[in-house]
Amino acid sequence: MSAATAPAAGRKPLAVLLLVPVLAALALWTFAWPAARTAPRDLPVGVAGPAAAADGVARELGRREGAFEIHRYEDAAAARSAIEHREVYGAVVVTPSGPELLTASAGGPVVAALLREAVAGPTAAEGRTVPVTDVVALPSGDPRGAVLGASLLPLALAGAASGVVTVLLGLRGARAAATLVGAAALAGLTAAALAHGWLGALTGNFWAEAGVLALTVLAIGAIFAGLATLLGKPGFGLAAVLTVLAGNAFSGMAGAPELLPSGIGLIGQWLPPGAGGTALRSVSFFDGAGAGGPLLVLSLWAAAGLAALALGGRRRTVPASAPTTTGPQTPVRAPAAG
Repeated sequence: MSAATAPAAGRKPLAVLLLVPVLAALALWTFAWPAARTAPRDLPVGVAGPAAAADGVARELGRREGAFEIHRYEDAAAARSAIEHREVYGAVVVTPSGPELLTASAGGPVVAALLREAVAGPTAAEGRTVPVTDVVALPSGDPRGAVLGASLLPLALAGAASGVVTVLLGLRGARAAATLVGAAALAGLTAAALAHGWLGALTGNFWAEAGVLALTVLAIGAIFAGLATLLGKPGFGLAAVLTVLAGNAFSGMAGAPELLPSGIGLIGQWLPPGAGGTALRSVSFFDGAGAGGPLLVLSLWAAAGLAALALGGRRRTVPASAPTTTGPQTPVRAPAAG
């Protein structure tokens, strides 16, 4: 080894030693900080019943400044409909015999527990109980919603694998797009078969669930393939941050986007894992209510990734196919003999 190459070789281990702690700190901050700051922030909640009594309940909830976003409804039927259409996470219904709480554990078991604590807690201290009705309950196969929350990371890894393999195999253009779409479709069908058919954790339309799962995998795979084709190896790192790291940590699937620090939940819903999780919850438990926005986000990411893949492929192939000369060739004549 020459004297010039020795310092360069020594810098590589040093770079690894410095990079690993930075990555570990970044991953820990990304996942631990939102979890440590979990609290309701403008959480949509309904209040129904006669105006005078409902005003008192609204004031009681409003004491936790910034925690709840209050929606008013005429009666229990209207509040129940709002929950089923994912307008609110739950509602307090004021009746002549006292308040009743409507929740939807399928919309987030952590939120349902938080509402029970906020509404039933004060009355429990007075020796009274508040009846609780779970309007949209989680299935018996997944009573705590653990399967739905744990499904995002495998989906992200499946999408990442499809994008990385597509690039490493050197696929371009229509072949690359067809590979990503086919892999996503198979992954969606497999995941739906496991979560819906085997575990019983999803209870909606099987094909709608498989479609959401496939679109989530496609969006993530297209991001990996598109960014890597445009940027080279750094594209893989950027895609991993957007999907595997920040996408999962900011998704809000462990609770709700409104429980994350301000702005983080919104960012998470604009990234594929968060949008995919919200869309899957909607089609599985709420007959598709609230799925339109998340499906649009997934479609935009998939289209952007495929467009980047096509653009990167053109940039790589055009220079190789360009002609080496322009204009007609002039024959070279031999000099006349003197």
